[in-house]
Amino acid sequence: MTKIKLATVWLDGCSGCHMSFLDMDERLLELSSGFDLVYSPLVDFKVYPQHVDVALVEGAVSSVEDEHKIRHIRKHTTLLVAIGDCAVTGNVPAMRNPFGPLPILERAYHENASIQQQTPCKIVPALLDQVRPVREFVDVDLYLPGCPPSADTFFITLTDLLAGRMPDVASLTRFGA
Repeated sequence: MTKIKLATVWLDGCSGCHMSFLDMDERLLELSSGFDLVYSPLVDFKVYPQHVDVALVEGAVSSVEDEHKIRHIRKHTTLLVAIGDCAVTGNVPAMRNPFGPLPILERAYHENASIQQQTPCKIVPALLDQVRPVREFVDVDLYLPGCPPSADTFFITLTDLLAGRMPDVASLTRFGA
């Protein structure tokens, strides 16, 4: 059996989807015989590979860096899965949309700071005008909603994908569940 190349990606979100992924516990070890984890915030790979079979993408696109990353990932990935409500709809990160990035940065780095009141510009990537879901930048092959999707949902989804089947997501999860 040939192992698939699996990546997990974290854009603008809370990392709850990755925590739920890890909550598969020993079942993750069972599944790991079918994949090689080639890129993830869970491991120390810094460069996205030239070819990935399945990428699980958590989080919304909120910065120039996120946009560049998701376009690069799509170009080098066969099956892209938007995981969690942030990736699927924008969810909590998109709550800044009515205000725009400048008032948010002003509030965070000037109004609420007692020392060094300055907006970071070297480490923090430039924010986009609007936070948007992954599908507004690239084609998404499968949506796995939930905040976060449960460990059981991840397990069934990955089991199906490793077996070459598309999972019936509607029977597994829903938005906010």
